[in-house]
Amino acid sequence: MHLADYQAKAIKTYKVDENEPLKYRLARLTLGICGESGEFAEKIKKVLRGDKELGEVVPELEKELGDVLWYCAAISYELTTHLDRIAALNLEKLDSRDRRGVIKGSGDAR
Repeated sequence: MHLADYQAKAIKTYKVDENEPLKYRLARLTLGICGESGEFAEKIKKVLRGDKELGEVVPELEKELGDVLWYCAAISYELTTHLDRIAALNLEKLDSRDRRGVIKGSGDAR
C-alpha cells in the first residue's frame, strides 16, 4: 500500500468538527499520537523488564504503530499536506545528515 492510498482511506475515519479551531484539533491529535507512542513504549518496557519476549509483542507493536500512522495521517491532513511529502522530506533530511556524517548527532539543525 502506498502512503497516499493509506492517508485517503484513514481520513475517511477521521471525524472533523469544523467548528473546532485548528489549533485545538492539532492539540488533540498531538495528544493522541503521544498516547499511542506511549502505548508502544509500554510494550517495549515489558520486554526490557522480562515480562514478555519481543516475539510475543510484535503483533501488538504493529497495531500501536498503525495507530501512530493514523495520527500522522490526520495531522498531515490538518496541515494540508500529505504523508508522501512528509516521508520524502524526512528521507531528504536523513540523507543529508548521512552524507555530512551527522546522522548520530543531536539537534534539529545538524
